[in-house]
Amino acid sequence: MFTKAYIPFRGYYSSPFAKWQGTLSTEHSLKLGAQTAARWFADKGWDPKQFDYLYLGYTIHQKQAFYGAPWVAGMIGAEEVPGCNVSQACSTSTTCLYYAAAGLESGAMGHVLTLMTDRCSNGPHVLWPNPLGPGGQMVAEDWVMENFNRDPFAKNAMIQTAENVAKEIGVTKEECDELTAIRYEQYTKALENDRAFQRRYMFPVEVRVSKKKTLTLEADEGIIPTDREALAKLPPVLQGGVHSFGAQTHPADGNCAVVVTTRDRARELSADPGVEIQILSYGFARVRKGFMPMAPVPAARMALERAGITIDQVAALKTHNPFVVNDIYFAREFGIDPAQANNYGSPLIFGHPQGPTAGRCVIEMIEELVEKGGGYGLFTGCAAGDTGAALVVKVDSKG
Repeated sequence: MFTKAYIPFRGYYSSPFAKWQGTLSTEHSLKLGAQTAARWFADKGWDPKQFDYLYLGYTIHQKQAFYGAPWVAGMIGAEEVPGCNVSQACSTSTTCLYYAAAGLESGAMGHVLTLMTDRCSNGPHVLWPNPLGPGGQMVAEDWVMENFNRDPFAKNAMIQTAENVAKEIGVTKEECDELTAIRYEQYTKALENDRAFQRRYMFPVEVRVSKKKTLTLEADEGIIPTDREALAKLPPVLQGGVHSFGAQTHPADGNCAVVVTTRDRARELSADPGVEIQILSYGFARVRKGFMPMAPVPAARMALERAGITIDQVAALKTHNPFVVNDIYFAREFGIDPAQANNYGSPLIFGHPQGPTAGRCVIEMIEELVEKGGGYGLFTGCAAGDTGAALVVKVDSKG
């Protein structure tokens, strides 16, 4: 259990998530993440040099990403700040926050920036040397699509892991369609009153189209309106399966950032000193190969146990749900109504840029807790390699 790691109220942001091959599809994700963070610092009047470390989370390689965190720190105006890169597929944000909290807990760090960014669009095409191959031909890898479609250890595509779980616990397509429809309805709540909820944390992205023209992306792009009738008409992606394209997430592009610091510093930087946000615990898990959607459950149990609370004490629950069966399995295991989770949205609907996905979920969870007057929040999600990670935070609100 952590005792020293705090997040300033509104000491975080998420960009809108852009659709695959959409507005952000040609932007260098590290450069765009740095540019967005620099604009955010300027907007808040914060000096980026104030941090003593940067954790940079990304999963999809970009040109010269070898230099990673130190390069990004320099681009945001913090050229004396060191850092390192973190890559754990869909758990990347959760793990960045864990490393930051652990640094605070140990006393090694006092003021940390976590910045997570990715671009699933136009993934790199890699050529590996193969001097012993016929004629010295090279080995090619399609970084994004090849890894979505084949786990080299489990030997299956990610969607197959969802179908494996659905078959084992007896999930029907009708159940998948029903919960997917609920998830879409939850997302639309965040759009009410001119996107009032999203405007609390969402920071626009600027893309330079030409020397004289800049495009601003202010809201999520690529959200597909859906309902129960439309979902019922969509066939399963895999023969004999239960997940249609509507019941799984879509690749996306975007970035986010979260400040992790001491209690006193968090109060100084908070948009409201009456709101206190503490990182309490982290959990992790790996399940048997080919059953990835099960991993959030043991990860959540570990995080809850370490925080000293039960699922009944959780006021806001967010999940990374690349497949809707993730949430069905979680709800069954914990004996809860799946509609309790993911108020205001989830990756199933707003998309999955990998690195920043969990970060946005944690940010939305914090905002929901503040809206409720405080309480415990649990985020949990799966990641490639049949793994999962979870985070518990506590919000005290005196306002």
